[in-house]
Amino acid sequence: MRSTDHRLMEESSSSSSHYFSIFTNYPLLSAVLAFTMAQFIKFFTTWYKEKRWDLKRLVGSGGMPSSHSATVTALAMAVGLQEGFVGSLFAMAFILTSIVMYDATGVRLHAGRQAEVLNQIVYELPSEHPLAESRPLRELLGHTPPQVIVGGILGTATAVVGYLVSLTAK
Repeated sequence: MRSTDHRLMEESSSSSSHYFSIFTNYPLLSAVLAFTMAQFIKFFTTWYKEKRWDLKRLVGSGGMPSSHSATVTALAMAVGLQEGFVGSLFAMAFILTSIVMYDATGVRLHAGRQAEVLNQIVYELPSEHPLAESRPLRELLGHTPPQVIVGGILGTATAVVGYLVSLTAK
């Protein structure tokens, strides 16, 4: 029996501690922490750039750094550090990371730019036009390549620091 199978059997046979093992899941914690840090950083970069506090930045998409990239990069790196970089778990996490980061700079970025143009067109419509009173589309959807790269660096750093901390805790 492989060591992973043995570990899974041990974890599933434990009592109530099994339900709380989610709080010791290093890849999950790394991903959640990277997401949270990226969202807080966005909150402050928005203030620095626009000189106003915007609470929507704590949960919104778009902006510097990419929380999507930070999250999936932290997950992939944590899986690689914990399980090894040659296994199928890391391969799946890596492919997920690649898709999310590509999508953030491709489809979502361009959808946001299209929303900007459409909002401007609707804004310039005469007031009697049926679409003149429509709600504006969300424009901050995607990320520029630097925002995705910084998110990836943040995610990698979060996973590596978490791994080093877990080594010293043992």
